[in-house]
Amino acid sequence: MKIKWMTSIFLLLIWNILCVSLSAENKTEFYVQQTGLPIADPYILCYGGCYYAYGTNERGFAVYVSRDFMHWRRNPVLALSPENSWGNQGYWAPEVYYIQSLKKFYMFYTVNEQVCVATSDSPEGPFVQDMKKPLWGVEKNIDPSLFIDSDGKAYLYFVRFTGGNVIWCAELNADLKSLKEETLTKCVEAEEEWERRRAIVAEGPSLLKRGSTYYLLYSANHFESQDYAVGYAVSDSPYGPWQKYSGNPILRRGMRGTGKLVGIGHGAPFQCIDGKYRYVFHAHANKKNVQPRSSYIKELVWSDNGILAICGDLISPVVEK
Repeated sequence: MKIKWMTSIFLLLIWNILCVSLSAENKTEFYVQQTGLPIADPYILCYGGCYYAYGTNERGFAVYVSRDFMHWRRNPVLALSPENSWGNQGYWAPEVYYIQSLKKFYMFYTVNEQVCVATSDSPEGPFVQDMKKPLWGVEKNIDPSLFIDSDGKAYLYFVRFTGGNVIWCAELNADLKSLKEETLTKCVEAEEEWERRRAIVAEGPSLLKRGSTYYLLYSANHFESQDYAVGYAVSDSPYGPWQKYSGNPILRRGMRGTGKLVGIGHGAPFQCIDGKYRYVFHAHANKKNVQPRSSYIKELVWSDNGILAICGDLISPVVEK
């Protein structure tokens, strides 16, 4: 009887060990590392047959490089280091442009809740401010985005804290490092229900022009809300007035091709090597946690009657070790 009892205990122990082992295997399979660029407020520059991605960081900006916008490597050196910039914290929403007439790459970004601009000879940096000061500096402002019109005039779209987060624009001077204050114009503010569910926020502007129509893309609601989303407005002038699309938001959680993503927004359009446009945007880590946010890509298309859509399959970029 004692031998049978000990045998039963032994078999029970073996069974428990097997169960724990199988459970551990299942957990390993469940917690698969998520794909997506590990940045928020993303921007992608297509230049010289490569793609360069930049995003929000606490101290300076990293740059990711790709040949196909799906497989990326992180450059070991920061594109912008704190020692090359005014400010010391809250490096947000960088955007990089190659300015042909000036033979330089320009990075517009936010630091210490002020818009700054730095330049470089390479999209990988190092970007340096020749004068360490904010571009405007009169008040807090964030989320800069550059647009150069067909007539050569350059405009900066950015967010001012004027009764919430409100998108404004102004024409830039020829050096692209200062603005013409007399041209400051309010563009878009959060007025509709989907834009104000958690906070009065319109931010992350980007401008595109198709024919004679200007398209201002923006994100609304608080970035920590699962209902953060993207909409757009149109105008026949870079200053507006702006007419919001009646079908907004055009990118939000629960839409076809977004999977289980929530907190979708603050992206930017970019033109690919094949000439097509795509839109890069970030989303929350999951439904329970905002951070760390990751970035994804979808197609950006126009219909024959000028309606803008962000659609198609979700592209989840991978950063290769």
